[in-house]
Amino acid sequence: MAIGKQIRLNRIFAHPSGRLCSVAVDHFIGYGKLSPGGGLSNLPLALSKIAAGMPGAVTMSKGTAMNCWAPYAGRIPLIVQAGCFTADDRVIECVTTPEECVRLGADAIAIAIGIFGPNEGRFIKMLMDTVARAAQYDLPVIAHIYPRDFSGTTPRIVFDPEGILWAARVGIEAGADVIKVGYTGEVASFRRVVESSPVPVVAAGGPRAKNVREALTAMSQVVQAGGRGATIGRNIWGVAKTTEACRAFKAVILEGVGVDEALKAEGLTGDE
Repeated sequence: MAIGKQIRLNRIFAHPSGRLCSVAVDHFIGYGKLSPGGGLSNLPLALSKIAAGMPGAVTMSKGTAMNCWAPYAGRIPLIVQAGCFTADDRVIECVTTPEECVRLGADAIAIAIGIFGPNEGRFIKMLMDTVARAAQYDLPVIAHIYPRDFSGTTPRIVFDPEGILWAARVGIEAGADVIKVGYTGEVASFRRVVESSPVPVVAAGGPRAKNVREALTAMSQVVQAGGRGATIGRNIWGVAKTTEACRAFKAVILEGVGVDEALKAEGLTGDE
């Protein structure tokens, strides 16, 4: 591995455990309308709460980086999201480039893609093209890969073990440096995904859980399965005590602290 890429990956996986607990605020086209007063309705405020918890990295769109990230620049690794799509393929776009990410000071470029469905080949090529262009700058590529189910009237993202295993395989074949996939819900099946990959596999935080306890339990299981950490969105910034939730996830993912202990340390009940 080239030294430039190694330096950037070392920043992202800087914790002595070798794992990553990061936060994503790249919830744009694919997530529909903003809820008034919701967790990301005020990006500067949301980022201030997240940054206070000192996550291992934050993933965001380029505009968020340009307009909101200056107070935290250099303190927390920056990952810029290039992929922009909807589960039904209404939108399929690559909205930034590795060159632009380097100019913004990013430590990695993320590319979110969907698999299965009529446009799977287009998505895979989008990822492979990004890998090729990022290699010119030794910029790590983090592939966010989401299986979809097209059997109903509305396509939806799914988390079945077979789909997640194929998602990881797509990331491997495309040359991604880190692969982010949804958690399968079972330690054994997620372990198979992790063991299939020669590059780090991290879990997506998933849809909003019933409560913080449920979300922390899932991420604890990811670590048990050998996952190299997780990137959490709604289950951190969707919680009123955002900073405390971030620190609780760090304790579970990075330090191996039990769920109850992590909740107690941050003054959380688990029902948030």
